[in-house]
Amino acid sequence: MKRIFTLILTTTVIVYSALAQENHLKNLKQLTYGGDNAEAYFSFDGKHLSFQSNNKAWGLECDQIFSMDISKAKKDTTYRPPMISSSKGRTTCSFFLNDNQHILYASTHGEMEKCPTPPAPRDDHKYLWQVSPEYDIYVADLKGNITQKLTNSKGYDAEGTVSPDGKMIVYTSTRSGDLELWTMNVDGSNQKQITSGLGYDGGAFFSPDGKKIVFRASRPTSETDVMEYKELLSQGLVAPTNMEIYTCNLDGSDLKQITHLGKANWAPFFTPKGDKIIFSSNHHSQRGYDFQLYLINLDGTGLERVTNASIFNAFPMFSPDGKKIVFSSNRNNHGTRDTNLFIADWKE
Repeated sequence: MKRIFTLILTTTVIVYSALAQENHLKNLKQLTYGGDNAEAYFSFDGKHLSFQSNNKAWGLECDQIFSMDISKAKKDTTYRPPMISSSKGRTTCSFFLNDNQHILYASTHGEMEKCPTPPAPRDDHKYLWQVSPEYDIYVADLKGNITQKLTNSKGYDAEGTVSPDGKMIVYTSTRSGDLELWTMNVDGSNQKQITSGLGYDGGAFFSPDGKKIVFRASRPTSETDVMEYKELLSQGLVAPTNMEIYTCNLDGSDLKQITHLGKANWAPFFTPKGDKIIFSSNHHSQRGYDFQLYLINLDGTGLERVTNASIFNAFPMFSPDGKKIVFSSNRNNHGTRDTNLFIADWKE
């Protein structure tokens, strides 16, 4: 789920040379210009990206889903991708189906036409995400026509992603009383809960061979933390400031905690070979809000920093052929709060 921390339009395509410290990223190019743009995921043919944006210049009040033609975005800084979602409610977490003609996403539009009201500021200034119970998962075609509603249970259903063979979806749901991972067939059938530990299990993705799942999770243990977690969840909220990266099999077995870094470790994705995980983390930061991309082996060893430019880098995803990486970053935002999409050649 996107929660990231006006408008910049230029008349020339900006191409970035990879910084010396960012040796895995080559031929870095900016794809969006203005607003918060995040959770960009490749179509199965690698030609398009589904993503969410709240760009005010596009008349948006909160996140909506778009489908980007990558080749057009690289050439034209004024390119506006077509919107896939209904423009009603708030959306999150889109992903192409394997026919490249349909996109699944979560939306509150079935329960509300306007954007959900943000949580009121807290005296302790704690950063919160909304996990609104109005979210359900839908499938739409590239013209925005909804072709199917995949979830109908009471509570939050979102964060859906599709397996490499296109047959299965993993998603997060509160239908059992906690934020757990569930799987279902791509048509919405055979819905099964696969995690059960108290805490927020979300942002899950399949391994390249489709046999494993990687995800972020909070695991409150102290009486105070457990009480706070349950109280916030009852209000449709979570505090995502302490999360680690986990993996498991498709049925939830062989659950393993990969990171033990502290603070917020999230937005994980398997590398093309499936032997490492790339993720976003602020564990190194003294001020909290400084998220960089890291690589780590599946056994938790070999931590390696990938990014250094800007103080927010997250939502990495590799193209189906493993040659490209797309991610969100607030680099080159000229002092604004904008977060944009970037694409680069990936070098091992």
